[in-house]
Amino acid sequence: MSKEHAYRKRVHPRDLISFRVLIKETDLLVSSSKDLGKQTTEMVHHYRRQLEDYIESKPDFLSTLLPYPEDPFAPEIIKEMISATRMFEVGPMAAVAGVIAQLVGRDLLKHTEEVIVENGGDIFLKTKRPATVSIFAGSSVLSDKVGVVIYPEQMPTGICTSSATVGHSLSLGAADAVCIMANKASIADAAATALGNRIRNRFKLKREIDSIKESKDIKGGVVIIGKTMASWGEIELTKIN
Repeated sequence: MSKEHAYRKRVHPRDLISFRVLIKETDLLVSSSKDLGKQTTEMVHHYRRQLEDYIESKPDFLSTLLPYPEDPFAPEIIKEMISATRMFEVGPMAAVAGVIAQLVGRDLLKHTEEVIVENGGDIFLKTKRPATVSIFAGSSVLSDKVGVVIYPEQMPTGICTSSATVGHSLSLGAADAVCIMANKASIADAAATALGNRIRNRFKLKREIDSIKESKDIKGGVVIIGKTMASWGEIELTKIN
């Protein structure tokens, strides 16, 4: 399994049916109480169409690394991306994987009581049982050795990871993994990107974490850089064998 797809092992759902939906850059692994592949495909096409049409009319939305101006006339997915990323002063595309997982997961809950949507390792989660999400941190000795336990009363929730050493997403920092749990996956994605950009070494972890953890929308997080790990908030860690 490649590093880019190691996230596929992050959640092990019980008694749920899993299926994959791959449309252009969007690669979802969905687990639900029944096969909702057709509905999921339609949802992905719907939200991608909104995103692609907006980018066609405003090309800078795709390329800017700066917070994007609010647009009251934009479609839902765009408003979500702008809102989440303005909170942490990053460009709107920093929330794209998380927001698709979030919106698709939300819409699928109209058809199922339980759903897990993974999009590039960014996760929307709503289950009846506690779930453990393992943290893939590239070549770190802690990679896939630690998991975050999430309880039903904390759901629905988003849990997203940014890395400077794994995958194709842009990160300006040096962390092997920045994992954020938030009320929305779009916010978790944006926050993980922002914090990941700021972490250059293990000696200033506390300062960088303090700069972001006070947001009321963030439930907690985990940072891994080499052999060093830090966590805060509503995070229960467990050892993974």
